[in-house]
Amino acid sequence: MKKTSSKHRLLIFGASGFLGNAIYKELCSYFKTFGTYYTPNNELEKNKHFYHYNVEEDDAVEIIEAVKPTIIISALRGDFSSQIIAHKHMAAYVKSHKCKIIFLSSANVFDAYSKFPSYESDTVLSNSIYGHFKIKIETILSQLPVKKVAILRLPMVFGSQSPRIRAIKYALTNKEPIEIFPNLIMNVTTDSRVTQQVHYIVNRNKYGVFHLGSKDLVHHDDFIGEIIESLGNHQPNFKLVFTTNDDRYLAVLPKDNMLPKHLQLLSKEVIDELNLN
Repeated sequence: MKKTSSKHRLLIFGASGFLGNAIYKELCSYFKTFGTYYTPNNELEKNKHFYHYNVEEDDAVEIIEAVKPTIIISALRGDFSSQIIAHKHMAAYVKSHKCKIIFLSSANVFDAYSKFPSYESDTVLSNSIYGHFKIKIETILSQLPVKKVAILRLPMVFGSQSPRIRAIKYALTNKEPIEIFPNLIMNVTTDSRVTQQVHYIVNRNKYGVFHLGSKDLVHHDDFIGEIIESLGNHQPNFKLVFTTNDDRYLAVLPKDNMLPKHLQLLSKEVIDELNLN
């Protein structure tokens, strides 16, 4: 059994979701780790380290004050306006206590740009409701002292149990169309690599903006095609979606805040890591 570190008390908002739960499982053997869950779950209800939390009804501060974390990790999903209020409360706590916050953001904070991939110090600009929402939370957190915030911008995240892979498998089984974006150039990652990166950021007390995508870029249609190939012999039904006539970039590449080599990855490693066969 690995020893837990007394150095940190972690509170993960959204710890029952796909990424939040992966992060919880990665960190709970090393740190005193607590989490929130939304969907009723007998196992989590019995677990003294989990708190039921509905972002639209409950006050995040009550849970924060019960746990007294030194690090808050936000992997929350749900109603956008309720999340913005919750993050304002988190930020107020972080500002007045010995605590920092790690926020899972998205490549969509750059979705108004289409000609180039985006780097950590690029100005955010979004055309989508989702991108606008992530920018609002980044703005709230950017008003905190620099060393108290880590913003992790993620590209598309895949994992053998990820919603994206489940949707592809469901579509293949039920002969339903799979949406592909032939003009979209992106980078990718896996849940397991993100959790290792978060672990490193926690361990080394890192702060700032991190772009946690693969070092190389892929076309969306090629990548989804490779995933389907790795799932076996299928005849997929593709629905081609063209948002523009030209190639469009939605990729978050690291330049200023590079993580160690063993934590970086290439898109081919994402396919290998999924090990879908």
